[in-house]
Amino acid sequence: MQFIVIEDFTGCDRKDIYRRFRDRGRLKPEELVVHHSWIAADMSRCFLLVETDGVTLLQRWVIEWADLVEFEIIPVATSKEMVAALSGHL
Repeated sequence: MQFIVIEDFTGCDRKDIYRRFRDRGRLKPEELVVHHSWIAADMSRCFLLVETDGVTLLQRWVIEWADLVEFEIIPVATSKEMVAALSGHL
C-alpha cells in the first residue's frame, strides 16, 4: 500500500533534524520503500511517497523521529487503481 507522508518541522530546530539525518540516515525499516521525497521551499515540511505492506513499519519509523517531527500519514491509490476498483460500480 502507498502513503503520502507529511513531515512537519514547524516548532522544532530544523538543524537538529538534518544533523540526525546526516548522522543516522532516514532511520526507516528496510522494508519501507521511499519512492520520492520533496521539501517545501521554506523547509517547513517534507512530503514523501512511501510504500509498505505493513502499517506497523510506518509506526516504527515515526517513533524514531517523534521527538523532532510531527507526521501526517495518508493512504493513497493511483487514479488507475481507483478506476479499476470502482469499475463495477460506475
